[in-house]
Amino acid sequence: MDAVTAPPPAAVEIVALTKRYAAGTPPAVDRIDLRIASGSYCCLLGPSGCGKSTTLRMVAGHESVSSGDILLDNRNITHLPAAARGTAMMFQSFALFPHLSALDNVAFSLKMKGVSKVERHRRAAQLLERVAMGHLAQRKPGELSGGQQQRVALARALITEPRVLLLDEPLSALDPFLRIQMRAELRRWQKDLGLTFIHVTHSQEEAMALADTMVVMNHGLIEQVGSPHEVYNHPASEFVARFMGGHNVLDTPEGLIAVRHDHTRIASDGDGLAADITDVEYQGTYVLMGLHLAESTPERRGVSVQLTERTFAQRPYAVGERVRLSWSPADVRVLGPGATRPEPQSPGTPSVRQPLAALAAMAA
Repeated sequence: MDAVTAPPPAAVEIVALTKRYAAGTPPAVDRIDLRIASGSYCCLLGPSGCGKSTTLRMVAGHESVSSGDILLDNRNITHLPAAARGTAMMFQSFALFPHLSALDNVAFSLKMKGVSKVERHRRAAQLLERVAMGHLAQRKPGELSGGQQQRVALARALITEPRVLLLDEPLSALDPFLRIQMRAELRRWQKDLGLTFIHVTHSQEEAMALADTMVVMNHGLIEQVGSPHEVYNHPASEFVARFMGGHNVLDTPEGLIAVRHDHTRIASDGDGLAADITDVEYQGTYVLMGLHLAESTPERRGVSVQLTERTFAQRPYAVGERVRLSWSPADVRVLGPGATRPEPQSPGTPSVRQPLAALAAMAA
């Protein structure tokens, strides 16, 4: 009999965690369960209002818990003050003191603990060197770029020697080029330090670039947990498929299916769904085409096809053309109901009423 591989130890375990701001209102976070492996990079991902930041603040101790438990290294920290938890928070705004130097910003928490000036400056200087900011230790935040301020904020969070570092949309204030540069540095620092990072973001691209584990949230519930590859290629629900992007979602009598844009085939004629091209966008390495299905209702008729630049050059398609869409059965993902609360559906929402087997078998 094969030995069962034990799951990696959890740095953070969340059990039936709930946050309700007022009686009689829907909870901001609704009895979620989550295990985050020690030494991993976890991203909480979802649209505004989904509960991701509230969850992070409860783990940090900056938001009270209505019910449920939070464990760190098997120690219940649910009702401990933030300073006693073993976590540190890196805020979106960086929240640096403008009148203090980078060195004194990093050393500030040690000053509050009564550590001597010599010792706290020694430790702060070591961390600034580690984040490549040692040469700017005497500059104030107003004299630093956004990326430099972020490095100072990271060093300040690390000086308390946390077991878990919590990051609340730390890249959203940066310009796009710097954002890409800094996410690579965050990933490198997480690996070098061996800490558990829990990172809140609304950016799918950011989460896929950084995370070992992605947690997709919606309406205070967890829709799916998995690696970026699993979540993108095997979305568990319509919400995940639509939120992650890159998928066509089609309604069939047997249920919803998802097919990736780049796995959707297009041809001038033959078998498949009839569709009219409404938009053609050149994106450099690929061309993205928007289409309307010929036999559908307005609610779900829009689909997309992604072709490589070379493929499109060999057969350019134009707005207004009628084409046929198909895909391989292996590329069809059947979507589950998701974790969202039931909502009344308006009549006529289905867009494609064909048997699932027939849809899956197109181009076979």
